[in-house]
Amino acid sequence: MLRTTTRALAAGVALLALALAPARAEIPGNKIRLGVLTDLSGFASDSTGIGSVTAAKLAAEDFKKEKPGIEVEVISLDHQNKPDIGSATARKWIADGTVDAILDVPFSSVALAVQEAVRGSKVAFIASGPGTALLTGEKCSPNTVHWTYDTWALAHGTALALLKANKKSWFFITADYAFGHALEADAMAVVKTQGGQVVGEVRHPTNASDFSSFILQAQASGAQVVALANAVGDTINSVKAASEFGLTQKQSLAALLMQLTDVHSLGLPVAKGLFLTEGFYWNMNDGTRAFADRFAAQTSGRRPTANQAGVYAGTLHYLRAAAAVNSTDGVKVVEKMKEMPSNDPLFGKGEVRADGRHIHNMYLFQVKTPEQSKGPWDYYNVIETIPAAEAFRPMAEGRCPMVTKN
Repeated sequence: MLRTTTRALAAGVALLALALAPARAEIPGNKIRLGVLTDLSGFASDSTGIGSVTAAKLAAEDFKKEKPGIEVEVISLDHQNKPDIGSATARKWIADGTVDAILDVPFSSVALAVQEAVRGSKVAFIASGPGTALLTGEKCSPNTVHWTYDTWALAHGTALALLKANKKSWFFITADYAFGHALEADAMAVVKTQGGQVVGEVRHPTNASDFSSFILQAQASGAQVVALANAVGDTINSVKAASEFGLTQKQSLAALLMQLTDVHSLGLPVAKGLFLTEGFYWNMNDGTRAFADRFAAQTSGRRPTANQAGVYAGTLHYLRAAAAVNSTDGVKVVEKMKEMPSNDPLFGKGEVRADGRHIHNMYLFQVKTPEQSKGPWDYYNVIETIPAAEAFRPMAEGRCPMVTKN
């Protein structure tokens, strides 16, 4: 009888201990699965694409050194720059339990569709490729972190810096779709509030083949700055036309969205003197150069773009947060990403705000002349560092429903 009572008491104590112990989630099978949903075949594949897949794998490699007991798998698919394909892929990955996090997703329309597919699930969305500030504004989600840049940061960074240099009159060449309109509107707002003047604007269709008439209008305006509110092929063709017509002999040319690979495609004789804002450049310091060497070893000598660097940094911070909470529940991991400061060799120290926006320094660059370049892919001079606190839209202005209004 006494033995039975003792056993019952011991069992009760054990159950009480379990009840009082904090609940602890687990990473199933000690394996985290990442899906890079990107442009593998379209006109943004150079700045994202297979380079983004490589960046995610390098982040997984570095994380394994920190947490050797956790396996990381990286898969990838091409969303073909179509929102329906992006959304369908995300929903299938979620339904099948294929991935724990979706990475990159260039093109704003695709990213917004993926964000809605992920919302309410246990999958995290770590966006590097898209530019729309809606991801952390009115459309913000507890599943999402937006890493590298957005339209507000690009437009404000370039416009403010050039206005400080007393370049007050502006002409805009704008792609006639939502992303171009957003870039233009954000930059125009800065120009006007800082005492500048918009002397003209022209809008063009996407994938336009001839920019000569637009460049001639910009020249005729006499504006000190000709701002390109477009992207990828349209920006490249705009810069080519500006060079052919000698626009930069008397006016400054500013690209509101341009990647390292765009400059590489143009070549320094054509792109020299161009102003642009980015959050990363591979040749900034020893840490960025070391990463670029590792990246180049797997990409036939190419250097990483800011988008690809953002995939690396966002992935590494996600993995560290997942390990910290011992879970792959997307909402829990994103919450931890917001609690933990970020720190990596590419973006340095930063943080994820309550609205999901990652905060880091941005930089105003000017494209080097061929004589200034010291070797392949050495394309930028740093003109100004934009501190993290000033680089992104104030959270109160984003109207994110998750942010408590005081």
